[in-house]
Amino acid sequence: MVNKAEEQRLTNGCVGVKKTTGQHPGGIIVVPKEYDVYDFTPVQHPADDPNSNIISTHFAFKFLHDTILKLDELGHDVPTKYKMMEKFTGLNVLELPMYDPEVMELFISTKSLGVTPEDIGSNVGTFGLPEFGTKFVRQMIEDSKPKNFSDLLQISGLSHGTDVWLGNAQDLILNGTCTISNVIATRDNIMVRLIQYGLENGTAFKIMEDVRKGKGLKPEYIETMKEHGVPDWYIDSCQKIKYMFPKAHAAAYVMSALRLGWFKVHRPLEFYAAFLSVAPGGFDAEICCRGKQAVVDFIADTERKIKEKTASPKDADMIPILQMVNEAYARGIKFLKPSLTKSHASWFLPEDGAIRCPFSSMGGLGEAAAENIYKACQENEILSVEDLRMKAQVSKAVIEIMRKNGVFDDVSETNQLDLFGTTAVSSAPVEAKKEAKKAKPAEVKQEDDSDEQMSLF
Repeated sequence: MVNKAEEQRLTNGCVGVKKTTGQHPGGIIVVPKEYDVYDFTPVQHPADDPNSNIISTHFAFKFLHDTILKLDELGHDVPTKYKMMEKFTGLNVLELPMYDPEVMELFISTKSLGVTPEDIGSNVGTFGLPEFGTKFVRQMIEDSKPKNFSDLLQISGLSHGTDVWLGNAQDLILNGTCTISNVIATRDNIMVRLIQYGLENGTAFKIMEDVRKGKGLKPEYIETMKEHGVPDWYIDSCQKIKYMFPKAHAAAYVMSALRLGWFKVHRPLEFYAAFLSVAPGGFDAEICCRGKQAVVDFIADTERKIKEKTASPKDADMIPILQMVNEAYARGIKFLKPSLTKSHASWFLPEDGAIRCPFSSMGGLGEAAAENIYKACQENEILSVEDLRMKAQVSKAVIEIMRKNGVFDDVSETNQLDLFGTTAVSSAPVEAKKEAKKAKPAEVKQEDDSDEQMSLF
């Protein structure tokens, strides 16, 4: 039996302890078989949900990294884009040139796309290139003016670090202290540069490790760096850094960007179709199929709402995709509404110089419904809207979404057959027939008699 004083002591010790945890989508803790996870950390269900089948560490990894191994099993959509572009073009991604002047031009201007900055709302042509298409990185590109592969490595490192660009490298470049080529951008830069200044290899490595972990510089390191002629701006930059990207990671991103950039310049139709097929979402066929101006207006309206803090998360998330759609329109590529006979469930397909939207691109229509519709259309001849609903087993809400997107513009409503034909007729002629019955009773009576005679046989 615990007395009240001890109970209160334990209670006080729990004050301030978090009740829930976030979770890293790909973070996996590896526990040696001779140990138990409880030797390192308490565990709990994410968001403190006892019904969840996921168990997460209670402690954040920064409290664990010195004693246990973590693997980041992260997903990456670039290989899937490679596969889609190879499927559409028949080209091998790995056989494409890594250096192409027109692809490098994407990081300087919009010239190689055949459009103006005003056409796409950007001074550079990097929309859709991994880690180079965001507003933040595009501004970095404009400020730093990269000239070669090495400069692109620097930009990739700067965009992934913490306190590396803003208030640090950006200011040094803009005030002319240095260029993109010699600012500190990746952790490897520090060790290599310090060795070049003459510091001992081990010391250079230790300084790199402290800086990239945000620990700054020890007094003895600063003294050693000054003795070897390291500039004051370089020392000051090291002091500000909280986290740095490894150069190998930066190289992987740049290589991906250049490979995808080749398709963007030379095979744009397949590039946009593949990109949108792999994109995580944000495409709305109802908006995008109405033409370039509708897309531009939606982007402008959403950006206004973002500034006013009234935009919904869904609309804000659509901006990057719509920027790509707008760019495609500017390059003469149109988007075709979903079709029962030509659309895929989730792939955007090149079609006669345009891109056919899939069923999943319609806002509010889920993946399962898109797959059911596609399967029904592939396996059956769809005679009418009613026929599709029965064969695809979709709800009235899904049918209304498709109707709203113009999928049924040339499709009959029901399976009723024309008396003198063999094809299904829409509900519109049926309504007209009812009106005719009121206006011309004699004619309709004759038609009714014919119907009765027909029924005898």
